[in-house]
Amino acid sequence: MLMSKYMMGVDIGTTSTKAVIFNKEGKAISRYGVEYPLHTPTPVTAVQDPEEIFQAVLTVMKNSLLEANITGRDVQFVSFSSAMHSLIVMDDEGMPQTPSITWADNRSADYAEKLKNEYNGHDIYLRTGTPIHPMSPLVKLLWLKNEHPELLQPKNKFISIKEYVFYRLFGEYVIDYSIASATGMFHLENLDWDEEALEIAGVSKDQLSKPVSTTESLKGMSLEFARITGFPEDIPFIVGASDGVLSNLGVNAIEPGVVAVTIGTSGAIRAVTDRPVTDPKGRIFCYALTEKHWVIGGPVNNGGMIFRWVRDELANAEVETAKRLGIDPYEVLTKIASTVPPGSNGLLFHPYLAGERAPLWNASARGSFFGLGMHHKKEHMIRAVLEGVMLNLYSVLLALEELIGTPTRVQATGGFARSELWRQMLADVFDQEVTIPESFESSCLGAIVLGMYGLGEIDSLSEVEKMVGSIHSHQPNKEATAAYRELMPIFIRLPRLLENEYNAISAFQQKFL
Repeated sequence: MLMSKYMMGVDIGTTSTKAVIFNKEGKAISRYGVEYPLHTPTPVTAVQDPEEIFQAVLTVMKNSLLEANITGRDVQFVSFSSAMHSLIVMDDEGMPQTPSITWADNRSADYAEKLKNEYNGHDIYLRTGTPIHPMSPLVKLLWLKNEHPELLQPKNKFISIKEYVFYRLFGEYVIDYSIASATGMFHLENLDWDEEALEIAGVSKDQLSKPVSTTESLKGMSLEFARITGFPEDIPFIVGASDGVLSNLGVNAIEPGVVAVTIGTSGAIRAVTDRPVTDPKGRIFCYALTEKHWVIGGPVNNGGMIFRWVRDELANAEVETAKRLGIDPYEVLTKIASTVPPGSNGLLFHPYLAGERAPLWNASARGSFFGLGMHHKKEHMIRAVLEGVMLNLYSVLLALEELIGTPTRVQATGGFARSELWRQMLADVFDQEVTIPESFESSCLGAIVLGMYGLGEIDSLSEVEKMVGSIHSHQPNKEATAAYRELMPIFIRLPRLLENEYNAISAFQQKFL
């Protein structure tokens, strides 16, 4: 066993990158983050500067050491987590020819429909585990192939943001099984690129990175970057996995029957299986954690961002009150919402302000209040919005239950976990005990546990149980659960009835963009 006392997890997210240094017991001793913009020049464009993100990686690695008051030689390894579904076109000299096209970019929406209807998309999903949606790099490549064919030069490479970081650090193009399994082009059973998907995308295996295990380690970092970050050149870098699957590991949701719920800007529900599982109805994803651990579930576009929309657009008076009192505006809003009974007196909110991924997989879906009457006030609307996020997540869980059964435990994490009202609402909607892990750095903790496993420091990923405490536990309130069970069928039926109307109103809205 190596004698270094510490381990570093680096999480490359959509809006920031952070590095967390942990001791051997899994306790975080330092955190450092750097934010960067998501460029949205049009409502359907969402891109980033890959070099800006790479520089953020270097900065957080260096400054997390300074925050911990240790040197790079005190760290045993660095392990990586990253957001999924990004796409960067690289030329044969290793220079990016496009920004990083993120999961939130919807310019390929028309080609998602073509892939579903004309290109055997469902069968490809069943083999690759990535739902057919504009987030998918396969769909993005189909769009580039038709709209920007000059970018599909034979010598060009097509990579994700994590691959870009490793290319800059080591001069190698490698992709872990986890990020690969989120491209829509990776055969889950064969652990290799899917030939039919590549043909549709218009690329060859040589234009993609070499798939490697999530526990693979690289050594020999560029001397320039070793000096910048303060790490020795020979420190192992664990390639790691995607942020979603590592979050499951980091909250100890890896045993059968345990479900992880994450609500940050967006949200997700995930569970772990011992083999690849896809959905005949195409509602869920299946991504790799290791060769023996597969994470299935569904992501939603609309999580905490919906609460922010309420704060910014509907609650000016409440925000001013919060400023005068010197408290968080969200605290004021949750107190107002808590005065309304569960079910908001028959007011439902569908939170599709940014389209929706699971369970609808419809970029044209739009938000709506349903059941609004003269008896409803602002506090009903605020609570209905919070409930709408939870009911939507529960609709994803219902799809998941068809494949894995009813969960035995729910582990929840993300920014929403700071709100007692939201935590209790989750327990009531799900009719399950909800536990909040002590660490909010679940993806970084998952990354270092994966690194320990890969380097032989631990025999099983279940060792994470010793590192994850709990700070809150909520039991469902049966009366509240009964109200949500009565409303849930209405909540689920409405989007199905409105599918054509979603497309029509979305088309109308395009005229004003």
